[in-house]
Amino acid sequence: MADTAVRLPDPAVEARLARLDEVLAGLESTPGPALEAVRLLTEVYGEALARVLDLAEQPLREELAADELLGHLLVLHDIHPEAPEHRAARAVEKLRPAVRERGGDLEWAGVDGRVARVRLRTGGCGSGCGGGAGDPLEAVRAAVLAVAPELEAVEPVAEERRPAPAFVPLSTIRRRALPQEAR
Repeated sequence: MADTAVRLPDPAVEARLARLDEVLAGLESTPGPALEAVRLLTEVYGEALARVLDLAEQPLREELAADELLGHLLVLHDIHPEAPEHRAARAVEKLRPAVRERGGDLEWAGVDGRVARVRLRTGGCGSGCGGGAGDPLEAVRAAVLAVAPELEAVEPVAEERRPAPAFVPLSTIRRRALPQEAR
């Protein structure tokens, strides 16, 4: 790549993606040559990305997949080299520190069919805890489905409640006679 190439900062990319969503939504309601051109262009770019991945050695493939923008494009074209459950688990781990800051905890519990499972303990703060953060489960859903849209849903796993250990007062314990003492 030439040193003079102008690169877009992430906020500019995000703004363009938001505008693209708006334009594509408008095109969907009026099918025709423009919509077909977008579909064909998307297919050709997807093929180009697939060829880049085919030529790349493993470390470069991992770097490409780890880049947020490239990772989303690889997912869009169904050519991401990493399994959806691994991408989803990584998204959960990225959110874990924020949930812990608010007194809760978040843990990846795996995939059941096409449903991601997480253990979420809010630490009693529930939704809206920590300055308007919103529903923690919704934040987890959004993050997981953004990186792994192949999954259909994200659902919490109920915490396993272990019964409290039984308290037995020492005064109720009787000494059992040993066989030698019984005679």
